[in-house]
Amino acid sequence: MNLSRHTSRLPPRSAAKEGVARHAFTLIEVMIAVAIFFSCMFAILALVSTALRNARSLQAMDVDAGMIASQLAMTNRLFEGMTSDDFGDIYPDCRWDQDVGEASSNGLFQVDFLVTRRVGQRDVMTTMSILLYRPESPPGSMSKGLSR
Repeated sequence: MNLSRHTSRLPPRSAAKEGVARHAFTLIEVMIAVAIFFSCMFAILALVSTALRNARSLQAMDVDAGMIASQLAMTNRLFEGMTSDDFGDIYPDCRWDQDVGEASSNGLFQVDFLVTRRVGQRDVMTTMSILLYRPESPPGSMSKGLSR
């Protein structure tokens, strides 16, 4: 029989044990890998947190007097006096006041705006003044009520 030929293909027992190396991680290697992993995760978490905070700050619009000034600029006639209102449901904690006065007797009006916004326990105020030329407006205090 060819039994000797079959056994010659197998390495001797002592040679098989010497050639096999143990492949495993040491405790130090595992601890370093875990530390690197968590450092990366905390860095990514910080980036996501910063991005969310910046996105939230972009959504909170500040109310300014330009919103009211743009609506007033579309009118052709101005009347002297004070007007006051709020922004309704759009900005519930905000109010605005406008004071229209004739700046010159030729139809030039000065409009002063004041926007008051309630922030916590205090009011934050924003002011703005614009000049509008509206010759179709009725005469005001500068022209002493006389028509042009």
